[in-house]
Amino acid sequence: MIRYYCIVIAFCLLSCKEKTTEQEKPKSPPNVVLIFTDDQGYQDVGVFGSPDIKTPHLDQMAADGVKLTSYYAAQAVCSASRAGILTGCYPNRIGIHNALGPDNTHGINDTETTLAEMLKDKGYTTAIYGKWHLGHHKQFLPTRHGFDEWFGIPYSNDMWPFHPQQGPIFNFPDLPLYENETVIDTLVEQSQLTTQITERSVDFIKRNKDNPFFLYVPHPQPHVPLFVSDKFKGKSERGLYGDVIMEIDWSVGQIMNALKENGLEENTIVIFTSDNGPWLSYGNHAGSALPLREGKGTAWEGGQREPFIMKYPAKLKAGQEINAPVMAIDILPTIAELTDSQLPDNIIDGKSAWKVLTGTSEEPVQEAYFFYYRVNEMFGVRSGKWKLYFPHRYRTMDGQEPGEDGLPGEYRWIDMEDIELYDVENDISETKNVAAEHPEVVERIKLLANEMRTRLGDSLLELEGTETREPGRLDEQAL
Repeated sequence: MIRYYCIVIAFCLLSCKEKTTEQEKPKSPPNVVLIFTDDQGYQDVGVFGSPDIKTPHLDQMAADGVKLTSYYAAQAVCSASRAGILTGCYPNRIGIHNALGPDNTHGINDTETTLAEMLKDKGYTTAIYGKWHLGHHKQFLPTRHGFDEWFGIPYSNDMWPFHPQQGPIFNFPDLPLYENETVIDTLVEQSQLTTQITERSVDFIKRNKDNPFFLYVPHPQPHVPLFVSDKFKGKSERGLYGDVIMEIDWSVGQIMNALKENGLEENTIVIFTSDNGPWLSYGNHAGSALPLREGKGTAWEGGQREPFIMKYPAKLKAGQEINAPVMAIDILPTIAELTDSQLPDNIIDGKSAWKVLTGTSEEPVQEAYFFYYRVNEMFGVRSGKWKLYFPHRYRTMDGQEPGEDGLPGEYRWIDMEDIELYDVENDISETKNVAAEHPEVVERIKLLANEMRTRLGDSLLELEGTETREPGRLDEQAL
């Protein structure tokens, strides 16, 4: 009997020790997955109001997570937008403007800290599958900026010599497909690229299920020219463009399923958004930003307000819809807070939006967001519910004949001659200029703009900023 009690006591002590050890075992840091599309409009997701494109996986992601209705890309064009979300900086702060092409000899500076580098310092394994677009020379490639693996293209998928309908239009080399730092093929027909990106993403998740990882999936689609696999060709009610979005939605579903199958769903932060609004001149091959005004290449809401969904079951309440403004520059510091990572040594512009995302605060994390385009031109400012525009020139397809089947229409240019002010909470389509009715708001936002102009400049007023940094310049020895 004594022996029996001794065994029982020993078993209890061992059990308690195991429980204590399990409780004391530190939780692994969350994995991070950032899915980033190209030229996708605000309305091109079911839960954001698409009338004719089915996106069941994104809709489910929103039901399981958080949907932001006032999320802004860092700028209304490819390279600049990517620079913003990966560094937490306004793109003009770090010298990245417009869309870098095969003839550019600059790119992201190696003194900048990317999201991948920040997480790599915390022991994360990192990968990018898709479009890079922050410099195509070797010293600018993602493998030199924090990514362990890369499969994809270095710039936009239209930056090659032969357009499917138009024939030769650019004096550029063939579109290269990279595996890390090696060109493994040239792409003319891209119908399998979304599938290949997805398969690699799923494989990366499986290979890294036992260690923290950062997976960046910047799809080249739905940037024109549009390509889709046979799996989705002719499947949507919205033509080829809708087919492409349905395939991207499928890709999201494959990634989500891989996380679930490997027991990673609960402790993984998944973000879905896009780099800028739709390229409206392409008509039926472009997305829709409705009910927003205008699209890609403008500071109007349709140019930079994007669909945004974030899922993180461990810490985010499911089914939330948040209306407070957040910008791409806030993503890096938000991820830094969630992973206990050190922020970059250089000045950044973003602030953590975690309190907004959790619903513990309805106050915007920034007093104002500044809208730049082209070479450092400050077009507008959002502060609270107000969006103010400074006089500038912008393009529109309003009243123009849109393009069709891969051929673009011609933009009309408009000169905005006076300051305009819109209440974008109550007038989401920006139809009523209320500047004359709210002079005190105009003056307050002008002061905020002047402070930022001192720091980042404004080429519309020929002002140089005191805090801007140079991009990386081509080192001939690195070729």
